[in-house]
Amino acid sequence: MSEPETFANARLVLRDEVVHGSIRVEGGRITALDQGGSVPAGAVDCDGDFLCPGLIELHTDTLERHLRPRPGVHWPHLPAIAAHDAELASVGITSVYDAIRVGSISDRATRHYGKYAREIADQIAQMRRAGAFKITHHLHLRAEICSETLPEELAEFGPEDDIGILSLMDHTPGQRQFRDISKFEEYVCGKHNMPKAEFDPYCAFLIDLRARVGAAHEAAAINAAQRFGATLASHDDTTRAQVSTSRDQGIRLAEFPTTIEAAEACREAGIAIIMGGPNLVRGGSHSGNVAAMDLAERGLLDILSSDYVPSSLLLGAVMLGQAWGDMARGIGTVTHAPAEAAGLTDRATLAIGQRADLLRFRLMGDVPVPRGVWVDGHKVA
Repeated sequence: MSEPETFANARLVLRDEVVHGSIRVEGGRITALDQGGSVPAGAVDCDGDFLCPGLIELHTDTLERHLRPRPGVHWPHLPAIAAHDAELASVGITSVYDAIRVGSISDRATRHYGKYAREIADQIAQMRRAGAFKITHHLHLRAEICSETLPEELAEFGPEDDIGILSLMDHTPGQRQFRDISKFEEYVCGKHNMPKAEFDPYCAFLIDLRARVGAAHEAAAINAAQRFGATLASHDDTTRAQVSTSRDQGIRLAEFPTTIEAAEACREAGIAIIMGGPNLVRGGSHSGNVAAMDLAERGLLDILSSDYVPSSLLLGAVMLGQAWGDMARGIGTVTHAPAEAAGLTDRATLAIGQRADLLRFRLMGDVPVPRGVWVDGHKVA
């Protein structure tokens, strides 16, 4: 049990406004919230820094980066998971849905499938039971529709695994994220060291595979999400027709729609829109798709995800707050908005009774610098 603590002289980022005040934390919960600049004896003087809820991350590829830091390099799993946990804590993320791929394609030479989801999920559970994590970890299964083993890998999971999100991922070249085949070539040949001569046959293989198994794999993934009780997400919707299909499938989250057309259709369908922090920070998509800020300016952005750069979550939220002229709204895209989308009701707002998952940061110019992170009242970074 953490000791009672008061954080005073802070800019408190509430749900709808930023106020100067203090909060009291006892037993891992927020027990008091007051406005004003006084610093009671024994309180932590935040020196005017921002104090907001800990950040909620719904989709991050960071774990896979720690597991495979370079092409062909496989890192020991437990140290990789621990490093991933520590990295997220350091940038203010206090709850994460670890994105783990289900659905593999064999190496064409060895016929070896690179499946790993069940093993990693077991190891995350092992570390959680051991109290080895700084932050809270949930599971997000990325169901690769264009794969050879999706139904078999999904069958290895059940309701007891407490899977929070299942997303339908379709990276078939020529559509969605990779409408531009040249972008797909850059990604595959660069990330996996594929010789250029093998690229066209690989694309042909994937397109044929999607035609043969795609419909059955989509149905298997949707059925699995229902069996798990998981929130269902789409990925890289591009057209109104795709969003219409997503709506009919029971999709509640749209990860990274690639066009304004798709984002507008998501809004009309009541599907929450997630965009990537790296897209926002860089000023555009690395795949040549719609810029996150373009959607934000049209009111078509609900939630930010750090995607492949954890530090982009806080930086992106601050950028949105500055662009909208409303810091509380910007921070909301990485706190209460993702929490509500994922069904987390006990955190992500500064309010009495909520978990004391907190982030203290200040601005250096326009850049947010974390100065302290607390989970359940315990300082973790």
